[in-house]
Amino acid sequence: MLRADLISREYPPEVYGGGGVHLEYLARDLRALADVRVHCFGAPRDEPGVIAYPEPAELAGANAALRTMGVNLAMAQGCAGADVVHSHTWYANFAGHTAKLLHGVPHVLTTHSLEPLRPWKAEQLGGGYALSSFCERTAIEGADAIIAVSGGMRRDVLKAYPSVDPDRVHVIYNGIDTELYQPDRGTDVVDRLGIDRNRPSVVFVGRITRQKGLPYLVRACKELPADAQIILLAGAPDTPEILTEVASLVADLQKTRDGVIWVQEMLPKQDVIQVLTHATVFVCPSIYEPMGIVNLEAMACETAVVATATGGIPEVVADGETGVLVPIQQLEDGTGTPVDPARFVADLATALTRLLNDPQLAERMGKAGRRRAVEKFSWSRIAEDTLEIYRTVL
Repeated sequence: MLRADLISREYPPEVYGGGGVHLEYLARDLRALADVRVHCFGAPRDEPGVIAYPEPAELAGANAALRTMGVNLAMAQGCAGADVVHSHTWYANFAGHTAKLLHGVPHVLTTHSLEPLRPWKAEQLGGGYALSSFCERTAIEGADAIIAVSGGMRRDVLKAYPSVDPDRVHVIYNGIDTELYQPDRGTDVVDRLGIDRNRPSVVFVGRITRQKGLPYLVRACKELPADAQIILLAGAPDTPEILTEVASLVADLQKTRDGVIWVQEMLPKQDVIQVLTHATVFVCPSIYEPMGIVNLEAMACETAVVATATGGIPEVVADGETGVLVPIQQLEDGTGTPVDPARFVADLATALTRLLNDPQLAERMGKAGRRRAVEKFSWSRIAEDTLEIYRTVL
């Protein structure tokens, strides 16, 4: 049986973003088709076939990107015996590329985001941004096959790295576990959080990072109907600066309206599922989103979605059917910043107000979203398509 070694920073229970969610379910369904080993960062795991790697003690206190590269070198050694290595995100791309050279095996790389399109990470990583960019560029240009999580991401890869042969870049969407993510009509979580089930609500779920567009959303919320609740499940800030900015905006919003609830800790999946189920509308105001797995999670919970028409989002959210896409014209400097921020904020508020004022429409879109998630984004299909990519590079 083919042995595939999956390499990632994240793996349960240490998951904080979409890349970790992707790896969890890809590994689960690939195990029915191949001998799967997982290499990840962090504390030791009890799961068979999963090896976790700590940061090298010698690099304690070093730049975060340099510490990541140190972990990657140990992971590359750990891939000895693999038939193919498959890395996810820049945090593990260097390990995949090094393993390819060291062990003479093909390297498949999945792009969940691109460093050239996230220049704000320089404020998070400092000089390490040059290192993260080096790791990603070297791995992408040297990979035997590249998997983009959307058609939009494929276009971004070819634009950011023009030397890459387009025939090496394949599209395989992110998926959703529709057995886990399904409507939860219970009320214990929403009641505990103080959410009024008799009022319409807008829910945001995501990390506090530039790409998620949370400041634009908070500004848009000033224009929403007075009875609407704003539920922000937003934590894990990239930097103290963006946390301060969001906190100030939320405080200002709370001065002008009630029903603004900000949950800063990362809630368990089942808690998030119940909150999504009871929401009138889920909102994804991202200015950069290769696909946006969180939109699928909301759709699977039968919740209508309002999302930015950027990146791979339009391939997930069917405009006018499962939700409303908000147009955005963006600067060409790689930041994704709206050309007209005030217009984007106003359009976001208009789309949200439309669904808040028409709960029957929101309900129809939610049910259509569930159908689309079940029919188009199953993990079993994604695992089969991924195995086919492996076979093309052996």
